[in-house]
Amino acid sequence: MRLKQNKLYNGLIGCVVFLSLFSCNSTRHLDDDEYLYSGAKLVFEGDSLSKAKKSSMNEELSSLMRPVPNASIFGFHSKLFFYNLAGDPEKSNKLRRWMRDKMGEPPVLFDQVDVDKNTAILSNRLENQGYFNVNVSHDTLIPGDKKKGIQYTIKPGDQYRIREFNFAKDSTDLSKNLSKAMRFTRLKKGRAYDLDQIKEERTRFDNYLKNKGYYFFSADNLLVQVDSTVGKHEVDLRLKVKDNTPKLALEPYTIDNIYIFSDYVLSDGNAKEALVSAQKYKDFTIVDPKGKFKPSIYDKAIHLKSGETYNRNDHNLSLNRLVSLGVFKFVKNQFEISDSLNHKLDAYYFLTPDNPKALRLELLGKMNSASYNGAELNLNWSNKNFFKGAEVFSVSAYGGADFQMSSANNGYNVYKVGLETSLTWPKIISPFNIESTSAYIPKTRATLGGEYLERSQLYSLQSFKASWGYLWKENAFREHDLKILDINYVKPGNVTDYYKEYAAGNPSLERVLDKQLTFGPTYTYTYTNTSKRFKKSTIYYRGSLDLSGNITGLLMGANADKDKEKSIIGVPFSQYVKTEHDFRHYLKLGKTSQLVSRIHAGVGFAYGNSQQMPYTKQFYVGGSNSIRAFRARTIGPGSFDPSINNAKFIPDQSGDMLIEMNLEYRKKLFSIVHGALFVDAGNIWNLNEVSDRPGGKFSGDFMNEFAVGAGAGLRFDITFLVVRFDFAFPLRVPYNQSGDRWVVDDIKFGDSKWRKDNLMFNFAIGYPF
Repeated sequence: MRLKQNKLYNGLIGCVVFLSLFSCNSTRHLDDDEYLYSGAKLVFEGDSLSKAKKSSMNEELSSLMRPVPNASIFGFHSKLFFYNLAGDPEKSNKLRRWMRDKMGEPPVLFDQVDVDKNTAILSNRLENQGYFNVNVSHDTLIPGDKKKGIQYTIKPGDQYRIREFNFAKDSTDLSKNLSKAMRFTRLKKGRAYDLDQIKEERTRFDNYLKNKGYYFFSADNLLVQVDSTVGKHEVDLRLKVKDNTPKLALEPYTIDNIYIFSDYVLSDGNAKEALVSAQKYKDFTIVDPKGKFKPSIYDKAIHLKSGETYNRNDHNLSLNRLVSLGVFKFVKNQFEISDSLNHKLDAYYFLTPDNPKALRLELLGKMNSASYNGAELNLNWSNKNFFKGAEVFSVSAYGGADFQMSSANNGYNVYKVGLETSLTWPKIISPFNIESTSAYIPKTRATLGGEYLERSQLYSLQSFKASWGYLWKENAFREHDLKILDINYVKPGNVTDYYKEYAAGNPSLERVLDKQLTFGPTYTYTYTNTSKRFKKSTIYYRGSLDLSGNITGLLMGANADKDKEKSIIGVPFSQYVKTEHDFRHYLKLGKTSQLVSRIHAGVGFAYGNSQQMPYTKQFYVGGSNSIRAFRARTIGPGSFDPSINNAKFIPDQSGDMLIEMNLEYRKKLFSIVHGALFVDAGNIWNLNEVSDRPGGKFSGDFMNEFAVGAGAGLRFDITFLVVRFDFAFPLRVPYNQSGDRWVVDDIKFGDSKWRKDNLMFNFAIGYPF
């Protein structure tokens, strides 16, 4: 064994030495007259720009320079390394060719730089921003051995600003509408001249006219004339409609007939021939010979109405809502003139149905930091048009097993099986008529399910749940989930004498065996703008409110503190208020790196019919998506040491209150490989003292009870799946003595015993937050 270990060790050392030598000579394939391109350096001269403006301008203009030099990490060109390692593509094998094509990139040479083109790009971009007297010069930089770069010296001069923006009015309706649109223009006096903003304003004027019925109008029909001779560093802008604008574009149109082809096939030659078999429903003429869909699904999906003026917003809203129904694979729309004299349009919707039924089988492998390994099998059947009204009915059956692999707790395995059904309607079902102008159709959802969970040698839990509620999105960023009624019933069974004996006198362990009944409304609000890829700073926020038994407890006069505990179907119901908030901030530091921060907090307060929060509704920390230096559920509450009372079982700590903070630096290394450095901190607490959890009550000294951990990780991002490996170690242990909680001085990476006791490995799918 020692011989094998020594061979492995020597092999790793050899690889490190080889990589080091190779990285030091990564340009060895270059000829004597060839140089690697080290990039462009921009230098701004003159006093017309502030320091902040120079910085933002440098970032913008640098991104336009071509070619882009070979990527490097701390001076090491990783992609160029793999390209060179692959060798000659004509003589290499498949593995080397794959390495060359997928993980490498060819050297970017200094001779590939077109200096004149880059100079023209810089001048043109600055002129488009109002620097009409810009001067750009260049010089060669030699930063190191076999490397050359270019320095561009930029003298922008003074930026021109808008003196006046006007429009040549006439008596036409088009002119009147344009005059109204100009009241809200961003091209105001004193603002800097910006060609991109002028183009955006043309598009805004065009959208304004489209919403007034001018279907055939285009932004290209508008011309903005610029006069830069009117004053010192000032311009006058004049908007006009081009003389060659087609007559069709100068008139507003109204909607005449609305035709819907519900079973359209893309290969159909002339679908309009099927209009002879169409049926009339309100404003719609529908062609659906097989009766696949109820005509009522179009009431709230299509917002264009016969006789009303064409409106671009209603046009786009209708398309988005048809897509969000989820029953059509393709949605195609076109307009045709039906009456040229009265300026009327016929609207045609060609809808290709998707296969409504689907069967999906998933097999998942699991490994977590609580030493559990296991697998789960999920079988899901769904019908996206269950009652022919775009209702989604699904049935999911699942089963799984988690095996405890640690020697101290070997045998305490977890098995579970469950069944869940749900039915979703593409509308709000309520006594009140609720209208929505969102691009996303609001939905009503009902769920019903049950689960059986067995913790071998300990106990089993049977749970039943049911809910009725609504889901709606205001837009792409804001989403609401309101469950009017969310019922959850948990019943223990098969409790072993071993567990009863050990749990006796430990309220926290005994409480697991209580029957639990929660019911009431829950509400969750989610906001995220992380889909804005070009935004430097984005956020994610998820807040929830969970109420159980509040009105019922009030009406029944429940008061557990005064021995007035009330029951429903023989089970004392839980009465509490719980709120939870998860805020995340994503800051882009560059094209391939970002800093992610997170604050996760929550609190639950039991009252009336309950003296404690139900176990299933409490908080916990630790594990692969939380404080990664500690196993799941092994921290807290407060300064309580979980090894004191339940060392025979996997620690399962929970609390009424949660505060957690995370900070993570993420960087793309090469190809699909990403790296991360992180720090996690937090804990849980109880609002009241619990006898078998001393030190767990929340107090003003809570910050001294934070657990802190740090670490590094690798992530393999293959677009549809992210495989994550994180290694973490504790910096602060909350259950140590008050003066010994910081353990930074005890870190010994070279000590195998320290690594075994403290270095935590986390394997997970997806990012932690």
